[in-house]
Amino acid sequence: MGATSRAPGERDGADPGEARPVRRRLSVDRRREELMAAALELFSRHDAEDVSIDDVATAAGASRALVYHYFGGKQELYVAALRSAAAELEERLRPVRGGTAIEELAEGLTRYFDFVEDHAAGFAALLRGGPANRAGEVGEIVEGVRRRLFKMITNQMQVGEPAPVLRMTLRSWIASVETAGLDWLENRDIERATLERLLVDQMVALLGVAARQDDRLAALLADLPRHAEG
Repeated sequence: MGATSRAPGERDGADPGEARPVRRRLSVDRRREELMAAALELFSRHDAEDVSIDDVATAAGASRALVYHYFGGKQELYVAALRSAAAELEERLRPVRGGTAIEELAEGLTRYFDFVEDHAAGFAALLRGGPANRAGEVGEIVEGVRRRLFKMITNQMQVGEPAPVLRMTLRSWIASVETAGLDWLENRDIERATLERLLVDQMVALLGVAARQDDRLAALLADLPRHAEG
């Protein structure tokens, strides 16, 4: 007698009348989240080119056909997973008013590292490989997060359109924050609170250097210590 066909994900030898596992009754959104979480974990440890649909399906405990059904292909899955990580990080970077410039910067950095700690795979997948490997839609996702962080900082400083020296200074600091986040995830050999204070101090130091090139920054920098003292 020929082999009986099974529904996707049905176990060998399963009783046809047996209820399917609860995970099969997940909503479409929840199933997509599961698949993206599995993909982010893989993409955080391997180049996207080295991760297959089968790898994602196995990690998620799903069928290959199910991954294709929800995402259409690996590139679509990759982009969707990165968009999901980026959207949550950007949400955490929404400004929270009420403090001084330095306090708000420190609070924003804390929310940033909350995401780094809570979603290590998503953060690593988002930034893994560096700018040289970022192009097209994927590059736009990464740049969107950077723009959000940049905008958060300029708003805190009450700067509309930053002058070139300030713009380059802030972008350099953001790159340092990204590198520090990846390094911290890899090594965990410094207290997170210490790292956050270090990065805030680095920002003040960078502004001090920039102020020597742009007199307009000197006034801004002079105001920061007074903000910090409250």
